[in-house]
Amino acid sequence: QVQLVEYGGGLVQAGGSLRLSCAVSGRTFSGYTMGWFRQAPGKEREFVAAVRWNSGSTYVGDPMKGRFTISRDNAKKTVYLILNSLKPEDTAVYYCAAARQEFYGSDTYTRQYDYWGQGTQVTVSS
Repeated sequence: QVQLVEYGGGLVQAGGSLRLSCAVSGRTFSGYTMGWFRQAPGKEREFVAAVRWNSGSTYVGDPMKGRFTISRDNAKKTVYLILNSLKPEDTAVYYCAAARQEFYGSDTYTRQYDYWGQGTQVTVSS
């Protein structure tokens, strides 16, 4: 049973930073792609970033490039999302997700992920 638990969300002022964590458990994640998505009220779910578990190579969505960074710690079985220069429009529930294969290119944000966490709220005040 794969479990993903996100934490680290909260309320932050515009321009501030947060670090979200996703603790993963239940199996080895070799060959997986780990992703972060977000969903704001009344909007569709949006891809944020992803990292391939084996290589650590990353893919960040265009609106977040230069501000958000994704990484993973194999030993701690944790995926991190660092959010810098936050804007009010970054307010959303952020979800961690896992896919049972390595995605490349556009597959990273178009293909289905297999497991999802419960989400953590990020609120950015102006």
